[in-house]
Amino acid sequence: MENQVINIDKDILGVTPVFFGNRVQIKNLFDYLEKSESIDVFLEDFEGVSKSQVVRLLAMSQKLIESSTNILNENIA
Repeated sequence: MENQVINIDKDILGVTPVFFGNRVQIKNLFDYLEKSESIDVFLEDFEGVSKSQVVRLLAMSQKLIESSTNILNENIA
C-alpha cells in the first residue's frame, strides 16, 4: 500500500482524487504550488501525506504532461 499515491473511491469525497491513505485532495498540492508555497509547507499542513507520495505524484504528472504534449504535437502537424 505504501507504493500507492492516488485513491479514487466513490465513498471518499465522491470520486475526487485524494492521496492514498487519507482524504487530502490531490488538487490541494497543486493549489499550494500555484501559490508558490513549498512542498515542505504543504506537508506540514497535511501531515497524512508523505514526501514520497508528493514526489511520485509530481513524477506521474510530468509523464502525463509529456505524453499529452507528444499526442498534441502529432495532431498539430
